Amino acid sequence: MKNDKLISVVMGIYNCENTLAEAVESILNQTYTNWELIMCDDGSSDNTYSVALELAKKDDRIKVIKNKENMTLAPTLNHCIECARGEYIARMDGDDVCDKTRLQKEYEFLENHSEYAFVSCLMDLYDDQGTYRVVHYEEKPNVEALAKTSQFSHAGSMMRANALREVGCYSVDKIHNRIEDYHLWTKFYEKSYKGYNIQEVLYSMRDDRTAFHRRNWNNRLNEARLQSYICKTFNLPVKYRLYSLITIAKFFVPKFLYKLLHKNK
Repeated sequence: MKNDKLISVVMGIYNCENTLAEAVESILNQTYTNWELIMCDDGSSDNTYSVALELAKKDDRIKVIKNKENMTLAPTLNHCIECARGEYIARMDGDDVCDKTRLQKEYEFLENHSEYAFVSCLMDLYDDQGTYRVVHYEEKPNVEALAKTSQFSHAGSMMRANALREVGCYSVDKIHNRIEDYHLWTKFYEKSYKGYNIQEVLYSMRDDRTAFHRRNWNNRLNEARLQSYICKTFNLPVKYRLYSLITIAKFFVPKFLYKLLHKNK
């Protein structure tokens, strides 16, 4: 299949000076070559912006923009999307890497399956000690599955640009902090769009093994609110409303027990 349609890869970057080069290299190595990479620095306090500018000198497909102040991920990605020219918009983070065939496989899937508005993939988690977990997702998540938890790897996703803009891109209000991707999938499904997960590990997320500790009370509350909203919006059976209660309960689970459950998930 020809690389005839432009893919815009959008990347919000913040204090990732030590990992950014590796992340960009994994885009430069893609088998699909008709792409542009738009990086937006979100007020980094380290040398991330300078590193990004140096990387942009290597390839004219790379563009670097900057927020005037720290705005968090959702508005930063919207800033990238405003500059995007591609028919498809793919995500990437500044501290991760992806398989060299990722863009090709996601592009070909969307080209061949017009019934889907976006696609993602399985991903693995790694740290300095190596890969420690593979995150699996349902192949064809429905709204019932969405009521349980987010069903897609955000950073490993690719979306049709017209559908993304139709749903209003990312919501920037505080009640969607740390769940901006989960809310985005919900907005897609509200418009009767569907998502698909390629059953291959095409994305690798750098994540320390205690990352779950970063989920504070507000994060859990935001997630629970969204789960309740999904149940109400799609008129799901009462049993699905229990998942919002489970989300709240997770905040009170002792860390050692949650770590064990998280590991065995």
